[in-house]
Amino acid sequence: MPRERLLTVAEVADHMRVSSMTVYRLIKAGSLRAVRVGKNYRIRTGDLDAYLQSSSVNGTEHA
Repeated sequence: MPRERLLTVAEVADHMRVSSMTVYRLIKAGSLRAVRVGKNYRIRTGDLDAYLQSSSVNGTEHA
């Protein structure tokens, strides 16, 4: 079974075109699921996709 890729906060921020601080806020608020690896967070690609899907407006997906 292939493992799901883990993204860094910086990679997620770049993908969403937001700041790293915004990603940290989403994680802290519980809106975006993340796993702790040492002192850092990692976001599964599936969790990012789920967040973007749940945040879509008027049935359109975020790029």
